[in-house]
Amino acid sequence: MEMEISTLSHAMQLHAQVIKTQKNESVLNLSKLFSFTALSSISGNLTYARQIFNSLQTPNSFFCNTMIRGYANSNNPDQALLLFLSIQNQDHSPKPDNFTYPFLLKSCARSRRTKEGKQLHALTYKTGLELDRYVQNSLIHMYFSCGDSNCAAQVFEKMSNRDVISWTSVIDGYVENNRPIEALRLFEQMQDDGVSPNDATMVSILRACADTGALSLGRKVHQLAEESKVSSKANVSTTLIDMYAKCGCIDSAQRVFDTIENKDVFAWTTMISGLASHGRFKDAIDLFDQMGEFNVRPDERTITAVLSACRNAGWVSQGYSYFENMERKYGITPTIQHYGCMVDLLARAGHLNNAEDFIKEMPIEPDTVLWRTLIWACKVHKDTDRSKRLMKHRQLLKMDSNDSGSYVLLENVYASAGKWHHKANVRELMNQKGLAKPPGSSKIEINGIIHEFTAGDSGHLEAEKIYKRLDEIEEQLRVEGYHPKLSEVLLDMEDEEKAFQLRHHSEKIAVAFGLIKTSQGTEIRIVKNLRSCEDCHSVMKLISKIYQRDIIIRDRIRFHHFKNGNCSCRDYCDGGKFQYVEAAVSQVRSMILEGADTIDVCAQSTHPCASRISAEDELDRLIPILKGVQEVPEVEGKLLSVEILYSEFALEAVSKGARVVSDDRGMFGIVSMSIEDNLYIVMGLQTDRGEIVRKSLANAHAPCLDWDLPERDS
Repeated sequence: MEMEISTLSHAMQLHAQVIKTQKNESVLNLSKLFSFTALSSISGNLTYARQIFNSLQTPNSFFCNTMIRGYANSNNPDQALLLFLSIQNQDHSPKPDNFTYPFLLKSCARSRRTKEGKQLHALTYKTGLELDRYVQNSLIHMYFSCGDSNCAAQVFEKMSNRDVISWTSVIDGYVENNRPIEALRLFEQMQDDGVSPNDATMVSILRACADTGALSLGRKVHQLAEESKVSSKANVSTTLIDMYAKCGCIDSAQRVFDTIENKDVFAWTTMISGLASHGRFKDAIDLFDQMGEFNVRPDERTITAVLSACRNAGWVSQGYSYFENMERKYGITPTIQHYGCMVDLLARAGHLNNAEDFIKEMPIEPDTVLWRTLIWACKVHKDTDRSKRLMKHRQLLKMDSNDSGSYVLLENVYASAGKWHHKANVRELMNQKGLAKPPGSSKIEINGIIHEFTAGDSGHLEAEKIYKRLDEIEEQLRVEGYHPKLSEVLLDMEDEEKAFQLRHHSEKIAVAFGLIKTSQGTEIRIVKNLRSCEDCHSVMKLISKIYQRDIIIRDRIRFHHFKNGNCSCRDYCDGGKFQYVEAAVSQVRSMILEGADTIDVCAQSTHPCASRISAEDELDRLIPILKGVQEVPEVEGKLLSVEILYSEFALEAVSKGARVVSDDRGMFGIVSMSIEDNLYIVMGLQTDRGEIVRKSLANAHAPCLDWDLPERDS
């Protein structure tokens, strides 16, 4: 009697029946319950399956392959290889077939066993299965998973009968092994060969487009997905959102997101992450709140995306709030990635003491990256003593002796301090270990072709034209009063040589090429593998103004949208000083739109500085501290668009420790700082173009930094 198996208990009952009856149909039932116990991801039990397997006197190929397959899918895939060796050492054991090898190769792929994978590859020749398509596809996947792209490519090139799985395996392998340009080339070859991509192929090639910034090809794949009716599949639509966001088209990403009827957590997370990387922090947080309204629970990656939005915006209090709520409200235990976001948030904002204490109090062991983040922030905020102490006590090189990032950081810190001998020692140590600093590179897509440039690159076919345009750009920059930031070149050389080095950074070469090859009005999009330096950032702002071109650059951290001499990051790349006040502007503006007339600006009504001021006046006070022009929406017929003034005093105040008054709703209020023990300044710029309001509070008993605001009257 045949029965449906849904639980391990059912399987055990069927097994007991098989043992009792010993009838012919028992073999079929035994196969069924064995498959269930070995392969069911929900109710299976490999230990029980192995007991059944061991009870068989002469297990046939089905039982051997099923047991191997079960182990290959388990948390201990090495057991598949051990079982295979055990079977082969037995008399009258079944020969491995074209099912056996794929399962074994999957085991090698999951455990990164290249040596054993190559031995299995040799064994396929001995058993005459080297040309079997299923075996070859599995070999491609195994080699790519083990990081051996060349062997994978050789297997693929020798295939005479490639199917869509063959093409998808090699395309995905190149993407996983950080060779996306080769993946793009293969996809074009696949189309030329007349092989139609499936949804898995499209996901892989869209990832390659995202990595390289290949927007035009990404759009073509989007069209293919719609034509083949797979664009609505969850994996395809989510990858489309990611592709558009990473190619600099956040509005296109939003349109794809809006068309998804049943959005899963991956779609929400990808959209939130995209908005955060483009500087649309409030939109990212609003979308996260909307996600809750749709009863979609966030996962670890969602919280990482939200914390990244807070990090890029400099929203310290909001970041703390989301971090503290993730376990209490959502049941998500913080991982090293979440702690890393918080350390980066605090460190960039200049809260170096808090960042260091945060690392020390972590319940999990901090990795090298966290300490590197803090030490780099010490360099940015010019806290040399702290960086020296951390490098000495944390011994970064001993924590991860094969991590080139730690060596590069030490080099940069020593170079910033002018300790060239120490830097040379670090470089010598890197050479001895065979480590190299990743070269800076920038990619730009022109007419569907990806052009990649490295610093000082002269190998491009149009190099002569590019460098001629660079000379022209430099002349225009001089007219605008540009002076190269020589401190960005951490090399022991003359100033003239430093200026030469800066002039030939990869993104400058890429943007010069973009100016040559694109027409006026076309956006220039560049993807950079490292963080942009301060000099390149300043130059891009000027180029966008001089040539009236929108330039979109994605660096290792985020997007920078340059337009009319301004950048979307508002210079908050490395510890910038504007974002705190910008957060205040955003909050005050939203309070006005909600109907607020006044804002409390101190902790207690008995405080000498207690006052209630006009919300609109507060907005006017805050906006001038920012740099650039901020368009504020019209409120009740009053146009609140204000020209933002540049205040040296404001910048000096923030750089010396000024903070924005905050409460549990987020950061808003006035910038304040302690000058002396008995003197405080409440600093703002009024609408009469920059008059600074100073108030001496000789009898104050509470500091003006980081006040907690009381609840506003209803």
